[in-house]
Amino acid sequence: MTDYPPEPWDLHGHAYVGVWLLPKGDAPAPSSPATRTITIFGRAVVCAAFFVYEEPSPLTYDEIMATVLVREGWRPRVSITHIWVNSVASRDGGRRLWAIPKDLADFEVARHSSYAAQGIGSLAVTRARRLPGRLPLGFRIAQDRAGTLLVSPVSGRIRLGFATARWSLAAEGPLGFLVGRKPLLTLACKPFHLLFGRRT
Repeated sequence: MTDYPPEPWDLHGHAYVGVWLLPKGDAPAPSSPATRTITIFGRAVVCAAFFVYEEPSPLTYDEIMATVLVREGWRPRVSITHIWVNSVASRDGGRRLWAIPKDLADFEVARHSSYAAQGIGSLAVTRARRLPGRLPLGFRIAQDRAGTLLVSPVSGRIRLGFATARWSLAAEGPLGFLVGRKPLLTLACKPFHLLFGRRT
């Protein structure tokens, strides 16, 4: 018996996503050795993001994650390298359904203003400008499950924008590789509607 919903999860909420270009040697390694880091002039595309999952999502919780853009052969994928949530059900479901290495953390969130995960990092948003309309979104998550590559689809629609924001990552924390580095940009996704996982 499980205490999390079956896939796919029908997720609603908002997010702020910082995008960095890091030297490949400073970027986190992909989850699976079956993938390779995509580089642009020797730099890896690394993201850190705060997500807030809201009603009518099957689970409501806060999340911080780091990802790196990878390829499976020539097919682009997203590898989740670090991730924390404040929901045991989300942690267990993420690990068992999609091999996403979720752990637990304490969060303090003031919607569209400030976001913090204890011991990991924080984000202060001073301004966000939204683009008109909602955009379709589709990509695949590539994770390692006991030496086997597990690829899971994500699709949906987002209202995209750009935010003026300040990222503060804990120097001794797990995302310390981003300390002292300025993101290329911070995207505002408010709102989003995502279908995470496969239809059964």
